[in-house]
Amino acid sequence: MGKTLVAYFSASGTTAKAAKELADAISADVYEIKPVAPYTKADLNWMDKKSRSSVEMNDRASRPQVVTGDVDITAYDTVFLGFPIWWYTAPTIINSFLESRDFSGKRIIVFATSGGSGLGKTVRDLQASAPAAQFVEGKILNGRNSAADLKVWAESVRR
Repeated sequence: MGKTLVAYFSASGTTAKAAKELADAISADVYEIKPVAPYTKADLNWMDKKSRSSVEMNDRASRPQVVTGDVDITAYDTVFLGFPIWWYTAPTIINSFLESRDFSGKRIIVFATSGGSGLGKTVRDLQASAPAAQFVEGKILNGRNSAADLKVWAESVRR
């Protein structure tokens, strides 16, 4: 088994916590997906149809710019990809991340944090952004998993 990376986008810190716990449990490298223009609290107000996150999620072609050049994806065989669920899928910044790097031949295991919804069609929505990667649907990680549980789960989906 090759090197593993836990890459994540976190708007409020919840996904960051889950990603770091996962990385610690499986002894993986960790990488934060950062937007060039950080999200403000107002940007994340999903009740405001004019907020940045609402506008992005209403336009599935939206691609917020991500900071690039600071992780070498070629060094990894497996990437656990984490994010908060926005509007029943991954935020479009995840598409930006996938499209900004070459994931050919990589195994991408998605995980998310959510206030109530599951992964839904997230894997299907992301596949077009990295068509040469193998996507695996993971699970919702909302901080209720022990390190031992995370390790068992990660080993089961890395195969």
